[in-house]
Amino acid sequence: MRTLLLVGGVDDTAVAAKELGLRVLLLQHPTKITERQRQVADVVEVLDYTDWTLTAPVVTRLHQRWRIDQVVSLTEPGLDIAARARDLLGLDGTSYPVSRRFRDKLAMRRHLVSRDAEAVAAAPLRDFDDLRAFGLRHGYPFVVKPTAATASIGVFRVDDPSGHEAVWEQVCRLRGTRTDRVSTLLVLDDFLMEEYVHGREFSVETFSFAGRHVVVTITEKMTDPGHFAELGHAVPARLTEDAWDRVGECVGTFLDHLGFTDGPCHTEVRLSGTRARIIEGHHRYGGDAIPELVRAVYGIDLDRLAVGWPFRLVDPLPDSPAPRGAGCVRAVVGPPGRVLSVEGVQEAARQPDVLAVRISARPGDEVRPLRDNWDRLGLVAVTGPTVVAAAQRGARLVDEFIRIRIRDDRGAEHLARVAEVHQLTGAVG
Repeated sequence: MRTLLLVGGVDDTAVAAKELGLRVLLLQHPTKITERQRQVADVVEVLDYTDWTLTAPVVTRLHQRWRIDQVVSLTEPGLDIAARARDLLGLDGTSYPVSRRFRDKLAMRRHLVSRDAEAVAAAPLRDFDDLRAFGLRHGYPFVVKPTAATASIGVFRVDDPSGHEAVWEQVCRLRGTRTDRVSTLLVLDDFLMEEYVHGREFSVETFSFAGRHVVVTITEKMTDPGHFAELGHAVPARLTEDAWDRVGECVGTFLDHLGFTDGPCHTEVRLSGTRARIIEGHHRYGGDAIPELVRAVYGIDLDRLAVGWPFRLVDPLPDSPAPRGAGCVRAVVGPPGRVLSVEGVQEAARQPDVLAVRISARPGDEVRPLRDNWDRLGLVAVTGPTVVAAAQRGARLVDEFIRIRIRDDRGAEHLARVAEVHQLTGAVG
């Protein structure tokens, strides 16, 4: 029996590995372990796996006992650790240097600029004067964000010099803090500045097979120009054939530049005029129920591919799959205040065409102004014959079943609602 070391992740990943006949050794953080994972995995080690000084001796001990054949992680905090473990054990797969090119966004920008003079410019943000210098050199607006984080947390748009002070204050407040409120295991430390790319945003789910990159789907993002929170996702993106090809080619070149050859990737792209431009990339699949959309619309299980391909237990995809209908994720939001009650979640999940209902809000929780993904109260994922129909179905599901009561600071009560979006108007070219 071949042995997989799985670093972090969700229940579905461990289940997929066991269904493929693998021995599963799971490293899981104390705040993330579930009873299902304990039941499925052959060996469970509970520790702060994000600390390599703690994890390295555990990996060595497990390898001496079980002979680890491959290491996989599909969760952001585990990606570098999995790469280090592969390097330690001399295994094939994404190495630590390649992993860092993805996870360190400044390193990624510098690497791309070294290969493409027209790539998005970026620079480290170390002190207040750096903001002025970047604006003078590259113009406005520009973006400030952490070098290693997810879910749009700590991302700011600087429109002109008058915004320097407010952004610098936020950066100083966030530096060195753990992102505990967002249920991740990351620390906000270094920040960077980068050029702002105008245009509609998409994310691209790919799977790479020995250097051959297959676009599984392109996801249409629903956003608001006032912040960076994602308000929804729809597959397949309503792009013209030419635009779809341009986005796919851009992502393939990006993965080649970073030296990535095998496994899933989630790459964010903006169509700026006729050109696709990279925003950032992650060598894992996307969150926000995107894997559920992929499974429903394309019949592809990204977990099974991710744990099976390193052992060649699954066949490579010959080409981009054809969709069977469409799927949509809609975010649930509410006004600032405090949650009084949450009802209707289980009933909503039982409705036809519903893939997932994930409500994070709990009675007593603070509802913050919408700035990043973790200020949302939850999401629903549904299917439909078209993107527009699926988006409408998701909105009706929230309206008819989800009841999250919120009291604002004036004592007035409100119901949470589906986030409004304004991008459902036709194909993008």
